[in-house]
Amino acid sequence: MTMRIDTVTAAIAAAMSLAAVTLATVPATAAETEKCYGISKAGQNDCANAAGTHSCAGMSKTDYDGADWKAVAKGSCVGMGGMLEPFKGMNPKKS
Repeated sequence: MTMRIDTVTAAIAAAMSLAAVTLATVPATAAETEKCYGISKAGQNDCANAAGTHSCAGMSKTDYDGADWKAVAKGSCVGMGGMLEPFKGMNPKKS
């Protein structure tokens, strides 16, 4: 019985360590990216859109929609033809 408890305890400790490492790396990654609106093709957006018409990644219906965004390296959005704020309609720079 002691060996089983030790195994369970070790598994729980390993899971908690992995969670702590994962949580520690998320803010660093988020700080190095920005939301870039109007650059994603249909079905290639990241997360929910600004208009609230869908709530998941990959659910955009049109190319270069100004309400849909992709996470890009910080400082690269404008150079890619995108915008840092949501806008209505399709991105005129991409059509």
